[in-house]
Amino acid sequence: MNEIIPILDKIAFLAFVVATMFGTGLKLTVQQIWQPLCNVRLVIFSLLTNFVLVPLFVYLLLQVIPLTEPVKDGLIVMALASGPPALPKLAQIVKGNLAFSTGLMMLLMFGTVFYMPLVLPLVLQGVQVNSWDIAKPLIFMMLIPLGIGLLIKAKYEAFAINILPIAFKISSFGLILGLAIRLIVHFNEIIILLKTGVIFVCAIFIVFSFTVGYLLGGPGIDTQRVLGVGTAQRNFAAALLIGTSNFDEPNVVSIIMVTSLLMMVIVMILGQKLPELDQVQTQEVEQVEIS
Repeated sequence: MNEIIPILDKIAFLAFVVATMFGTGLKLTVQQIWQPLCNVRLVIFSLLTNFVLVPLFVYLLLQVIPLTEPVKDGLIVMALASGPPALPKLAQIVKGNLAFSTGLMMLLMFGTVFYMPLVLPLVLQGVQVNSWDIAKPLIFMMLIPLGIGLLIKAKYEAFAINILPIAFKISSFGLILGLAIRLIVHFNEIIILLKTGVIFVCAIFIVFSFTVGYLLGGPGIDTQRVLGVGTAQRNFAAALLIGTSNFDEPNVVSIIMVTSLLMMVIVMILGQKLPELDQVQTQEVEQVEIS
């Protein structure tokens, strides 16, 4: 049984990422993905939020709060890893701009490929990062399925419409299965983190990341939601790759796994409330304007 669980976890993650990217390609066009990225101000704020503000905040936070070195290392790796593979799916959950979420994910992932090898060795001594190791899953698990989906959409639109629901059902199943498996596998680690208080540091990390992303995610509510959840949910795949290849201490990988899991759960819960909160806020603004 212990040997089957990691295999199921990998299958769930693969199904989730590949089906999400394939389905996104079936739903959008290259022009739709590219168009939101023509907003220079939004792109600059997205890069500033993910590559400067969040890493700097986490680094300064860890200077103030006393934690063990493995926990600090894991949190720093997570803070530097941007471009979550789950972003298009999260955009669906929070009713955000799907086209912007796809373009933003690609932008942040490509940025991470070049950013982490430069910055991580400066922050954590002895850590080496290979850009190609980060780029490989981006190409094979994300860009290729997205490209195939876009091609089918462009050439066979009727067929794309028919298979789109299947792709998103597989994506949702992979997400739910992956979350369930990781909750079971890391339940004891979550309890330990609760007892030590580390989980509250993770919560501060997540809340700050979402807030700064949401506030800088104009021009519309749909892009604010996307940048908010896209900043709060870091690139788990890149962080785990670096954690497993550079650290002998198992707690580094554990904190990466648990933080990523908490990010996904909190963002999904928050995502269900965002449309309601935004609707209430809009109604209040309209009432003020009328009065």
